[in-house]
Amino acid sequence: MSRALTVCDVAKNNAGAGAGGVATAARLAKAGFDVTVFEKNEYTGGRCSLLHHEGYRFDQGPSLLLLPGLFKETFSDLGTSLEAEDVQLMKCEPNYNIWFDDGESFELSTDVARMKLEVEKWEGKDGFERYLAFLQEAHRHYEISVAQVLKKNFTSLLSMTRPAFLRHLFPLHPFESIYSRASKYFWTERLRRVFTFGSMYMGMSPFDAPGTYSLLQYTELAEGIWYPRGGFHSIIAALVRIGERLGVNYRLATPISSVKLDSTGKRATGVTLENGDTVSADVVIINADLVYAYSNLLPQSSYSRSLQKRSTSCSSISFYWAMNRKLPELTTHNIFLAEHYRESFDDIFKQQLIPKEPSFYLNVPSRVDPTAAPEGKDAIVVLVPVGHLLDENQGIGRKGLDVQSKQDWDAMVSKARQTIFSIVEERTGARDLQGALVQEIVNTPQSWKDGFNLDKGAILGLSHSFFNVLCFRPKTKHGSIEGLHFVGASAHPGTGVPIVLAGAKLTSEQVLEGFGMERPWVLSKTGEKGVREIDRVHVLPLLSNIHIAVLIVDQGMGVRHRRHPA
Repeated sequence: MSRALTVCDVAKNNAGAGAGGVATAARLAKAGFDVTVFEKNEYTGGRCSLLHHEGYRFDQGPSLLLLPGLFKETFSDLGTSLEAEDVQLMKCEPNYNIWFDDGESFELSTDVARMKLEVEKWEGKDGFERYLAFLQEAHRHYEISVAQVLKKNFTSLLSMTRPAFLRHLFPLHPFESIYSRASKYFWTERLRRVFTFGSMYMGMSPFDAPGTYSLLQYTELAEGIWYPRGGFHSIIAALVRIGERLGVNYRLATPISSVKLDSTGKRATGVTLENGDTVSADVVIINADLVYAYSNLLPQSSYSRSLQKRSTSCSSISFYWAMNRKLPELTTHNIFLAEHYRESFDDIFKQQLIPKEPSFYLNVPSRVDPTAAPEGKDAIVVLVPVGHLLDENQGIGRKGLDVQSKQDWDAMVSKARQTIFSIVEERTGARDLQGALVQEIVNTPQSWKDGFNLDKGAILGLSHSFFNVLCFRPKTKHGSIEGLHFVGASAHPGTGVPIVLAGAKLTSEQVLEGFGMERPWVLSKTGEKGVREIDRVHVLPLLSNIHIAVLIVDQGMGVRHRRHPA
């Protein structure tokens, strides 16, 4: 018997058909649920949506694909593949060009030979050996995190006492910062910056982000950076098509005002649309910004108030530029690092402003995918990490650009634009970016908040400090309301599209467990292929050492026999 399921935005201006929502919808439809997805906007994807201007295409949010295995797993669980759904992943090589204030640059790559040259240029032969040791530690962080965190639910403090997790806790280095761990392996400030800036993808400072997150550098260096042809939204569009084939009903431009509860207030029974209509459901899954949902769509509680006080990720000023010519000086992914590295992060995460000299990410999607811009022209996306929104009475005495007593985003945008033009031209040799610009679209913390109801305009949800992850992060199931679940950046396991896809699997399996239903993706994978003898794993090196000992004894006996013939 099918059950009614609602995956919804349940927020006036939030996308319910984001990555987590569409993946959860498809999974539960495959399990036999009747699924309806309510989406306020006229398009799917949420922050994974596209912006367009006269033949130019921009990724509004994510612009690079990491942890490709989690994407492949999602599609495989749904009985298909990226290739079968016509999703073409293109490898970005090099990963990044990193531009320093002194005119030097560093090329990050999956090519080991190239990395050997780059590392040894600054830290010599021993430096490359330390780089390999850094990769070894980051590899452990990656493998343990995927197996014991991303693929496990943490429903209570007791979840952290699982022996399989507990024995790995300290090897994950959650109580040291990324910068501290990198400093063990890289002895120059230049390379410490090269291998720690990635914490920006978690919306955190490398001086605060747990050392565990070196796994991001690992996946980039070991698995590469990829870009879906046609833009990141092509992943979302494929999941929507899969869901529709399985019976998912998408109701776009249909905002929801609240979650319906029964008379006891202890069970979700459906949703109320903004137009006043009600829709009944056995299960409601919220893919809205979690902090906003708890604060505005459910009864107020001490927990909802505590969420508003938690540390959050940063926000961004994001520029989307249509250029009238190509800029060959730039590769697909470019990082420009501030001269005063630590101070720039302090301005963002302690002062909640844009630094006087910001570090920023510049993406040229048309470099890897020519369909992103008209022939002979470039599309450019620039992401400048900035502080999240402050209350009106905050900001007094804070440093940064000219904000006086509060955050002045118009002034920040104007100053940031000119700063970016100046830095890019000075470091890369590109000329007259202002003259090449024909159209600009801008997102600020305020527009992120207004467009997607992101709490404080924080683009990556809640922070990923130790006491904001694992069992301390908001759960995938409401603590006191039955039939109400969550998926998205601020729910376990965390932010980032591949992480949210892993979360969609956890949420879906939790719903199925509640109804006593089987997981169809497990059933469809029974019957593994046999292992050939040549591929069988043997117990080494202990057995090998025994063989060596036996060989030595045997040779010794042979020598004695030759010396003392019978």
